Amino acid sequence: MNFHRTSKIALLFAIAFAATALSARPSLAFSEAQQMCTGDAMRLCGHEVPNVQRITACMVRHRAQVSPGCRAVMDREHTARRRAAAQ
Repeated sequence: MNFHRTSKIALLFAIAFAATALSARPSLAFSEAQQMCTGDAMRLCGHEVPNVQRITACMVRHRAQVSPGCRAVMDREHTARRRAAAQ
């Protein structure tokens, strides 16, 4: 995979993850998600580029295959969305 494609996937995944995050600290959530999940996004969902919604859905479908760090970020964001919806 070339550098330009890798950068594009990383950027698109970070945007997708940040768009779904309901964190009180969006910039931190964005950078943490990008740092922890970009490799998994490229490996598991690179074929979905450039569709941000499909990248996000793909990551959710492949949750069991993501790294522990990425899974922790995904779990925290899921919990934050559930709490926000319950209020």
